[in-house]
This record gives sequence, C-alpha cells and structure tokens, in this order.
Amino acid sequence: MTIPAERLQQIAHRFAELEARLASGTLEGEAFVAASRDYAELEPVARAAEDVRTMRAELAELEKLDDADPDMKALAEEEIMRLRSALPEAERALSVAMLPRDAADARPAMLEIRAGTGGDEAALFAADLFRMYERFAAENGWRVETISMNASDIGGFKEIVAHVSGQGVFAKLKFESGVHRVQRVPVTESGGRIHTSAATVAVLPEPSEVDVEIEDKDLKIDIYRASGAGGQHVNTTDSAVRITHLPTGLVVIQQDERSQHKNRAKAMQVLRTRLYDLKRAEAQGAEAEARKAMVGSGDRSERIRTYNFPQGRVTDHRIGLTLHKLDEVLAGPGLAELIDALIAEDEAKRLAAMDG
Repeated sequence: MTIPAERLQQIAHRFAELEARLASGTLEGEAFVAASRDYAELEPVARAAEDVRTMRAELAELEKLDDADPDMKALAEEEIMRLRSALPEAERALSVAMLPRDAADARPAMLEIRAGTGGDEAALFAADLFRMYERFAAENGWRVETISMNASDIGGFKEIVAHVSGQGVFAKLKFESGVHRVQRVPVTESGGRIHTSAATVAVLPEPSEVDVEIEDKDLKIDIYRASGAGGQHVNTTDSAVRITHLPTGLVVIQQDERSQHKNRAKAMQVLRTRLYDLKRAEAQGAEAEARKAMVGSGDRSERIRTYNFPQGRVTDHRIGLTLHKLDEVLAGPGLAELIDALIAEDEAKRLAAMDG
C-alpha cells in the first residue's frame, strides 16, 4: 500500500504538535495523560512515516542526478537500486504501523488455563503451559501473579488463573486463547503408549473500573469455609468467597488467601475481567464470540496448537507453522517465534482487507 505524500505530511505535523504540547509544560492531570498516550501511539507511525519520506526524497534526488563522472554515476545507480529495494518494505512497515489497534492491546491480562480431555495427564500439561507462559513473561519483563489455582493430586493444575502485567501483554498473548493439545507418553503410563490430552487457555484483557460498572444489587456474595489444600486456616475460618453476577450468571470462587477481604478483591478482579470480555465480544460481533466459544469445550479435537513430544515439534494449526524446537518453546524463548508469526499473519490479513 502506497501512502500519499499528503498523508505523510499530516502525520509529521500531528506528531510535531504533540511534541510541542508535551514540551510546553502547560499540560496537567488528565490532559497530560491523554497527550502522553496519544504521543506513545503516534510515535511508531511518525518514525515509520519519516523513514518513508526520507527514502522517497533521496530517491527523487538521485534519479534527477546527471553526473558525467562515471564513478559518481555508478555510485548513484547503486544507491538508487538499494532505495528501490528497501522502499517497499519501509512502506509496508508504515502501513502496518497505521493499522487500527485493538484498544486492549496495551493492557494487562488475565491468563486462565484449565485441564481438558485427558485426566491427570491434562492437568500436568496445564502446569507445563503455565510454566511456559511464566518463562515467556520473564523474557519480556512482565509480572505474573497467581490469582487462584486448583491443583491435581499428582502435581498438575485442574485450573489456574493468573494476572499478567507489563508492556504490551494482551497484544502478544491474545492469540494464545484456544485449545492446546499434547501428544506424549504420560508419567502415569507404564506401557509406554502415546496419549493425547488437552488444556484450554483463555487470555482476557483487564478492564479499568470505568470500562465495567458493577452494581451491588447485581451481586450475590457467599462466604464460607475454604476446602482443599491450603494450610492451617483451611476449614477453620470463613474466608472463601463466591460471587455470582446475577444478570449474566457468571460465578467466581476465590479461596486461596487467608483473608476474606483479599479473596473478595481477587474475585472481583476476575469477575470484572470476564464481564469486560463479554462486553468486548458483544461489541465485536461475529469476530469475537463469547468466552465459552473462544476456548471451546476442552475436547482434544478442537485444537489451535499441538505439542508432539516424541517428534519434538510444535504445530500451530491456524497458520500451518511447525517448529522442531519443542523444548525451546516450552522454555519460553521459543514461544516468541510462534507469537510473532501469528501477529505477522494477522497484520497481513488486515492489510489485505484494507487493500481490497
């Protein structure tokens, strides 16, 4: 997509205006926050636009050059070839930078992983996935805080919910939502047979309190004694909290903390996130169905990605990409290659839609 010169000038002018406003020292409070946010969003577009403007100007000057000196002419022709080769990629980078962004891309996210088909092996795989995301978060400088977990008897997770905060969390993790399938010999299998199990992953952007308004009259809150593993306070204090959102029927249970107030605060955080996800799904219509449709039923046939241990490979079925580096993916760093490929595919589809 070729961006008109007039549009490049408008971007440069808008960016210069924002720089001047922020440097003036006259902005305070909400005005400063809004201008800073606009600046951060426009900066990559302005930088890409400036690269295109500079390359176009240099190319135009060189093409007009009429030098009798053979050496100078050869150098000019070499530079023209370089610019003509590099300019399309610079213009594509600008087009990508100008694509409309999901308003939630810069937000923290709630990561929910649940064991699906496969019993104990599925729970162990859910734990493997959680550790993969923990390591990937560490690679990106993000913070992971466990909100709640339901551990299995042999060390896996039937369910685990965590809050992930940092720069660009949802933008990178949002393509992880779906059913993940594993093929391997379970530790519980004495015959050495390969089993197929699955776990569901849901990545939900965290809302602000402004995004989702929850009225007290819409909540049913039950307090009871916690059960399961958790130390001496379990079954001795009424600290567990179950919150039911009456209009939607959503239920959140939190019992990991000793304090009833802490459990209630975490339960409300999860509830607010799930309600915001429903709100986003309604707003986006067919492009993003409700959360239940996003993660599927947990059946191993509904997969977005397969982790095959005997062959040491990972396949993302949405883009047909297979990497023979399973250990590296599960260790965290290798996951970046899959996520970058998914982001690139999404950008290519959106660019094609704009061109069409």
